[in-house]
Amino acid sequence: MDGNVQWFPGHMAKTRRQIKESLPQVDAVTELLDARAAESSRNPELSALIGQKPRISLLNKCDLADERATRLWISHLESAGVRALAVDCRSGKGLGAYNKAVRELLDSTIKSNVKRGMPGRPLRVMVVGIPNTGKSSFINRMAGKYKAKVADRPGVTRQNQWFPIGGGIELLDTPGVLWPKFDDPKVGDRLAFIGSVKDDILDSETMAVRLLEVLRAEYSDRLRARYGIEPDDFTTPFCLLEAVGKKRGMLVRGGETDTERAANMILDEYRAGKFGRISLEWPPKSD
Repeated sequence: MDGNVQWFPGHMAKTRRQIKESLPQVDAVTELLDARAAESSRNPELSALIGQKPRISLLNKCDLADERATRLWISHLESAGVRALAVDCRSGKGLGAYNKAVRELLDSTIKSNVKRGMPGRPLRVMVVGIPNTGKSSFINRMAGKYKAKVADRPGVTRQNQWFPIGGGIELLDTPGVLWPKFDDPKVGDRLAFIGSVKDDILDSETMAVRLLEVLRAEYSDRLRARYGIEPDDFTTPFCLLEAVGKKRGMLVRGGETDTERAANMILDEYRAGKFGRISLEWPPKSD
């Protein structure tokens, strides 16, 4: 994937403006990350945008990520001063700790509100995240009312909305838009694998080959178990793609593999967790 591809620059400018305009109204920021790609799914502009606002990072879809990697990411984030929780917003796993985490994070704000004679003032939290990290699922779960639109494709949330979630906390929804470019092509690949980039602007065979390359290097046992083939028997990831398609009976006239169909299947199966719990990146090792 081209590291200089432009992604919705007009929408990004609008989202950046909305975040800046809304910051004075909120006490903290919650960022949704995809636990499978906890670094790549962070918007690198966010820290500069929110400044010193307290932040909670939610590593969503933790049920699809390698548990070892998720534990290390939480430790890594908290060592950098960011409160972090592993959650699965669709099932609700881990979200029971969210309200307590917000109140602990904003303890000084709560005490300040009491001193100013506003003990019942809501704690307001802005929710941010790039497309398909689960912002709407998170808000729906916490609000208990299915008001935020949910979809498996990026770019569904369109405008700011407030949602009370109980415990004296209100969430502010914001559109999820990617930043203008990826400096590292591997970041773009990871975001494509997890579905944060629209599939219709990608070549599925290229993405599937790159995903197979990652899986063969880090989780070859999962490929072996899923498709009944030996990954190291194939000289290139494309040969592996052909073998997977053939194994699944995805053939066209002449007995050749329908590699486009096989590629779409592999991407879909990865996103659905059919390979088991797999993380695409790990935090840097501490010295």
